[in-house]
Amino acid sequence: MSIIELMLAVFLINLPFGYWRYSTARFSRQWMMAVHIPVPFIFLLRVLSGFGWTVIPLLMISDFLGQLVGGKLRKLDLYKSETSV
Repeated sequence: MSIIELMLAVFLINLPFGYWRYSTARFSRQWMMAVHIPVPFIFLLRVLSGFGWTVIPLLMISDFLGQLVGGKLRKLDLYKSETSV
């Protein structure tokens, strides 16, 4: 697995969690769960892929972008549902 594939996997894992996070109150229990549930999966992916500690900053960027894009998709989805009524 290359670094790009690993980053893409982390991004895709975080999309649904970012989608969920957008609809919750900030720093609520659900918000914290949406942010932290993907972390063990990302850790396992990093360990199983054989990369060392040096890829962690890249994975953090992918994590953040997945959460951000997932939230934007939720916002877009909510906007579409409001305008179609």
